[in-house]
Amino acid sequence: MLKISSQFDGGAVTVKDLSNPADIRLAIRGDNASDFAQWFYFRLQGAAYQNCVMHFENAADAAYPSGWEDYQAVASYDRQNWFRVPTRYENGVLTIDHTPLSNSVYYAYFEPYSHEQHLNLLGDAQGSGLCQIEDLGSTVQGRDINLLTIGNQVESDLKIWIIARQHPGETMAEWFVEGFLARLLDPQDPTARALLDRATFYVVPNMNPDGSVLGNLRTNAAGANLNREWLEPSIEKSPEVYFVREKMEAVGVDLFLDIHGDEGLPFVFVAGTEGVPNYNERTAALEAQFKTALLAASPDFQDEHGYPKDAPGEANLNMATAWVGNRFNCLAFTLEMPFKDNLNLPDDDFGWNGQRSLRLGEAMVSAVWNVSDMLR
Repeated sequence: MLKISSQFDGGAVTVKDLSNPADIRLAIRGDNASDFAQWFYFRLQGAAYQNCVMHFENAADAAYPSGWEDYQAVASYDRQNWFRVPTRYENGVLTIDHTPLSNSVYYAYFEPYSHEQHLNLLGDAQGSGLCQIEDLGSTVQGRDINLLTIGNQVESDLKIWIIARQHPGETMAEWFVEGFLARLLDPQDPTARALLDRATFYVVPNMNPDGSVLGNLRTNAAGANLNREWLEPSIEKSPEVYFVREKMEAVGVDLFLDIHGDEGLPFVFVAGTEGVPNYNERTAALEAQFKTALLAASPDFQDEHGYPKDAPGEANLNMATAWVGNRFNCLAFTLEMPFKDNLNLPDDDFGWNGQRSLRLGEAMVSAVWNVSDMLR
């Protein structure tokens, strides 16, 4: 007998009809307090060696329908090893066509990053002896908003901020942070050691713990899109941004990276601060140097495809990169990774995944080092 469940960390799906494995009817479940819908994550049981055809009948109503074009869902038997499975989008319906080889199999929009993994990441970082965990406050549902501080914390240090997963369904962002931290905290890595001689890092691995646990794509438990809350955050609606911004004001910012995933574009790219009032020639030169450094550090990165650049004065200061870059007159980027595959270096079996995100995080250490002597 077939069974689909999603009552676990990050789980999300609506089951409409499970009577026929060749015609399983599903719906993508929206965020708990908003209309955003695209993330799914569920467990299918009792279907070993049966051809299962799963139709998401409301896929056309997703937040980003273009995200389904050339998209392949991911699956796993052990929630450790994830692989792509045949998926198609036709006439507004997203269909997964897969024959599982075991009675228990998981399907997801992208490789998940659980709250337990998040807590383990914090513990591992603290265990390095180079990192301190600070509690900035609590989320709407009472989860911890944790900041990792790495470095000497002296006034002369550069202040480098990295935040991830404002949009909880963009799990590649926390995979990226895992890779970045692993290299930064490696005492045998000369680039990391040199960086920590001149910079203190402030890292928020998960800006949206509530949304992550709830299985949301884009919002927190109060229905707030955190990346539209930076101009006027509130403790009631967007405490995650409120407390992080408060800490930034206390210590300052010399470089800011906001890590994301993009549903539609099959590339790794960055978006800068061209449209903010304080943008100037110095910032433009820093942006060019940073992108050149990241191109050298990782062939997964490219600078040909991305978002249209904002016209002067037309940046949305409700967004993190724009607000931080303008407020602190610093180099600030949003980094985007694909939910699909990276068309520059495609991988038919895995597409873009957690490990590739992690490797990009490792490479980012080199790019930060390359521009570190220019940030002030």
